[in-house]
Amino acid sequence: MKGYWLILGTEILDQSAQDEYVRLWKPIAEKYQAKVKPDSTRSLLMEARDTRRVVVVEFPSYDAAKTCYDDPAYQLALSHALQASNRELLILQGDIA
Repeated sequence: MKGYWLILGTEILDQSAQDEYVRLWKPIAEKYQAKVKPDSTRSLLMEARDTRRVVVVEFPSYDAAKTCYDDPAYQLALSHALQASNRELLILQGDIA
């Protein structure tokens, strides 16, 4: 069964940190076969405090989603993401498509 990251983020406050996160994320995504779902994914954010961005990342399995998050390379990338904006990340199991 597929795994997903659901990322709820505030506006980007540090664009250079976000750019570095994206640069570091690319090889990690390839390693774990992660696919960022397109912005065209229809969603309606109803109860948002500070959330301005919603990102869905699809993995081939729930275990891959968890393992990717724990990967030291991702933890390094994450430090830049957390500098760029405030965010929350949930790991989900199932078929959301």
